[in-house]
Amino acid sequence: MGIRYDWQETEIRAVYFTPLLELIYQAASIHRQYHDPKQIQVCKLVSIKTGGCPEDCSYCAQSSRYKTEVKPQALLDKETVVNIAQQAKKSGISRVCMGAAWREVRDNSQFDEVLDMVKEVTALGLEVCCTLGMLTPAQAKRLEEAGLYAYNHNLDTSQDYYSTIITTRTYGDRLNTIQNVRQTNVTVCSGGILGLGETVEDRISMLHTLATLHPHPESVPINILSQVQGTPLENQPDVPIWDVVRAIATARVVMPAADIRLSAGRARLSHVEQALCFLAGANSIFSSDDGHMLTVTTPCPGYSADQEMLNLLGLEMRPPFVRQQKVTQEVVVR
Repeated sequence: MGIRYDWQETEIRAVYFTPLLELIYQAASIHRQYHDPKQIQVCKLVSIKTGGCPEDCSYCAQSSRYKTEVKPQALLDKETVVNIAQQAKKSGISRVCMGAAWREVRDNSQFDEVLDMVKEVTALGLEVCCTLGMLTPAQAKRLEEAGLYAYNHNLDTSQDYYSTIITTRTYGDRLNTIQNVRQTNVTVCSGGILGLGETVEDRISMLHTLATLHPHPESVPINILSQVQGTPLENQPDVPIWDVVRAIATARVVMPAADIRLSAGRARLSHVEQALCFLAGANSIFSSDDGHMLTVTTPCPGYSADQEMLNLLGLEMRPPFVRQQKVTQEVVVR
């Protein structure tokens, strides 16, 4: 199967509603065409600036509009971030993602500090991803010059449902930031969240938006809502595992070369359920040294527990820059 950018929503709907075992089989077959099925990329997410965000994302523990367990903290110093990255590397982590609870990047001393962090962590031989909010083209260029490997900017949900979840920025703002990143050689990481109260049609619409970006995001996180006390979505029901598997498998079919990242909410899944997600095409997870993915409100399995699970399943941690090497090889062949 080749890579397409002209998917119709009706086609993606047909994929999504394929009988589940057949869908998993199709996704697993496509996955093996584009990826090494034995390899899982294990990532570490670091909150370099926590809390106090002015936006009103209904799911987020870091919004200043809600009373949650998360307390605002200043930007971490570079030495702390580099030390976390060093420890992660020793545990087999190949990608370190740095997140700041900002609405947008501002051209100030804090951004300069983040650029220094990117340089230092990249120098360790790790892929570095940042999620800092909205970016201008000039800011994206500065991140590229600092050595940034990827920029995360999730769509979260469908365009139609988006304003129900967030009112402080538009769907177009999100797409615009992705376009600004695309003006550089930084790869794009963009996906969504299951469990926001969206319909199946919203999920299909979000996948359609991602699958018609040209090129596709190199990385597509599939997050499961972590219900945070104090936020408007604190009482949302859990997402059934079958919905998670369908979303992952559909993403794999329509974006075959992307890394599909089983992200937030993984802590609630058993090893069997995670194995089903890997079979359906997920090939990346986030792991932790402190039991949290980003903040105290989002549990995350630890390094040793994840290594044990991967060993049990006969999987191995993927080294950094495998995608970059593969793309380089393909260019040489052509």
